[in-house]
Amino acid sequence: MKEDLKVYDNVLQLVGDTPLIKLNHITSDLPGQFYTKLEACNPGHSTKDRIALYIIEEAERKGILKPGDTIIETTSGNTGFSIAMVSIIKGYECILAVSSKSSADKIDMLKTMGAKVYVCPAHVSADDPRSYYQVAKRLHEERKGSIYINQYFNELNMDAHYKSTGPEIWKQTEGKITHLVACSGTGGTISGTARYLKEQNPNIKVLGIDAYGSVLKKYHQTREFDAEEIYPYRIEGLGKNLIPTATDFDMIDDFMKVTDEESAHTARNLAKTEGMFVGYTSGAAMQGTMQYADQGEFDENSVVVIIFPDHGSRYMSKVFNDKWMSEQGFTDSKNDVEATPIEYVR
Repeated sequence: MKEDLKVYDNVLQLVGDTPLIKLNHITSDLPGQFYTKLEACNPGHSTKDRIALYIIEEAERKGILKPGDTIIETTSGNTGFSIAMVSIIKGYECILAVSSKSSADKIDMLKTMGAKVYVCPAHVSADDPRSYYQVAKRLHEERKGSIYINQYFNELNMDAHYKSTGPEIWKQTEGKITHLVACSGTGGTISGTARYLKEQNPNIKVLGIDAYGSVLKKYHQTREFDAEEIYPYRIEGLGKNLIPTATDFDMIDDFMKVTDEESAHTARNLAKTEGMFVGYTSGAAMQGTMQYADQGEFDENSVVVIIFPDHGSRYMSKVFNDKWMSEQGFTDSKNDVEATPIEYVR
């Protein structure tokens, strides 16, 4: 093989350096320029590849993780897939505690990647022994030679994005970015990226997206945890029923809440208007951006970067399934670009 041939030793070398792509149609009526950081271009199809690889390699460097060990994590699906992928390449066993809210597609993907999966009820308190937080902790305590990634309370979650996503966006926009929009779940993506960008220019506004039924927006405003805010919601990958220490709330300027239904329609519209087949959380990020625009957040000089965290293939049984949409009552056609009909040749 020629020495100058560009090849990769394994898929992990493809993590990061995702493209920044201009949005042309869905934002046509909004002032400013809008770009997406398309994290579906990571080999594991989500931004969670960054933290999985970074945290595992830090554990190896510190001697915490040794050959033959087991990696355990709590996940709504994407982090689990990324950890399973890294585990395959590096030769570790992988055990995942997954929320029952995760799509069937995500759970099937985790099994395909060789992970041992425990599906835990979504709508229980964080301290309930059945919650995916507590199940992961128990499995870690029971399993000798295991590490628990604990992304919600692991500062390396932020560090991964401080060292990769932030610098990439700064370079790709040539320092012209004025606004960062990102969903907040564990908070590592938005916090780490924001920390780097604000070090370069403290005037950059960081706008978080939260879900109705989550405690994050109110905590950001009051620094008080309000359990009365919590109720079930459908969007995966953003919002929380606890306060993750992997979120640096001081780095976030504001939060916008989005609904399950509008986020679902917007995810579908991104495919039909921009050709971007992205996930439910990406739809939430775009929906929140449009709501910020409605409030007059942007002007003609705004350069807005929106992080789209994952790929639409993870949601084929949910937002891209007409039956599921109908079952949820998400049938408001004014919020959805008309679908192309299917014709059967007989």
